[in-house]
Amino acid sequence: MATKPPGRPVLLRPEQLAATDRGGGIRTTPMVTASVGSRQMLNGITVLEPGAAVPLHLHNCEESVLVLSGRGCAHIDGSEHTVAPSDVTWIPAGIPHCFRNISATEPLAIFWTYASIDATRTIVATGVTTRIDQEHVPADRQLPLAGGPA
Repeated sequence: MATKPPGRPVLLRPEQLAATDRGGGIRTTPMVTASVGSRQMLNGITVLEPGAAVPLHLHNCEESVLVLSGRGCAHIDGSEHTVAPSDVTWIPAGIPHCFRNISATEPLAIFWTYASIDATRTIVATGVTTRIDQEHVPADRQLPLAGGPA
């Protein structure tokens, strides 16, 4: 997708955008990104297949998640919460969290928004940090984090 100049509105239709298979039954469709002209936020849709879970992680900025469909469990700062359609989370920067699909038959779809175009994800178990916008780019085209290893 060509980069749009900042400030130009755009209508996005998820079914027309490329989804990235993140492995483990997780598929993400980035939507509002720098490639459409965003300068301050990121959002998209992630679908977790039955039993799939995102690893425990934290971000360098606020995140909000809206459950679109399915049922799941949100693990936020050590507490477990059952989530269903229309439930919304707000998670401050630095708070460990993850989502897990608790259904044996139905996908869990979530719409996420990060409050920074430079949002990162740090996996708690490994300490590995990646830029959110680079998680949806093939490994050979990823850019290093500023100040991090090339």
